[in-house]
Amino acid sequence: MVSLVFLKDLPDAINFDGARFYSELYMISVKDGIEGSFNYGRNSYDYSDGTMVFTKPNQILYGKDENHSNNSNSWMLLFHPDLIRRSDLGNQMANYNFFDYEVNEALHLSDEEQANIFELALKIKREYEQNIDQHSQKLIISNIELILNYCTRYYDRQFYVRTNLNQDHVADFQGLLKDYFNSNKPSEQGIPSVKYCGEALNMSPNYLSDLLKKETGKSAKDHINMFVVNRAKNQLLGTTEAISEIAYELGFEYPQHFSKLFKKQTGMTPVQYRNQN
Repeated sequence: MVSLVFLKDLPDAINFDGARFYSELYMISVKDGIEGSFNYGRNSYDYSDGTMVFTKPNQILYGKDENHSNNSNSWMLLFHPDLIRRSDLGNQMANYNFFDYEVNEALHLSDEEQANIFELALKIKREYEQNIDQHSQKLIISNIELILNYCTRYYDRQFYVRTNLNQDHVADFQGLLKDYFNSNKPSEQGIPSVKYCGEALNMSPNYLSDLLKKETGKSAKDHINMFVVNRAKNQLLGTTEAISEIAYELGFEYPQHFSKLFKKQTGMTPVQYRNQN
């Protein structure tokens, strides 16, 4: 149900290059003292010391040119969903968005942060290696949750220290929306999804939304909705087009969905907004 694995303890005969892995487990891994890369999702990622990657069940990993030394401090914490299924953590796992990040959006730890996370992983190992009692599972789950909560803090730190780069990403996102709505894509493809925007910017949807939330206080979906409504305001006041025409041009399949979103954002219907302005 749970295991801490050190890469230096794996047999030398194991070659990860070209290997394809499928796992039904959650995996939290720290890469340190290792050379190589692996593919996860759409991207190939080169390891660097103190890199932390999170993968969830039913994901496929591809090994590539990986070599680890006998001095490698790399480790993996693996645990089965059934371990946490009936716990509060099991109900909260969806809130840890970094399990849906791409590997090029990995967490980079300082030495102090890495030591802190490692000590928690060792506590888990000590717990399952001793005699199991009625407290064991709860304590193991508590330490897993503590690891994830610390990683949430460290990701917040990483977003903060990369604020200049993130501001560029915000500008790129706004430019993407502008170009999209200046084309025929809304009427042909509908309103862009967060997934579409993330792929266009080479990011996972969750990472893009979290980045925007840290920088602007609003999620990617919030930004898309605001952009659509602001665009609608210009058309309502600058043209005599029917409400339904504007809705279709903006990518809505049904005009009533447009009216519902507009009222939610502005407190009035499109007709009321046009008449009052």
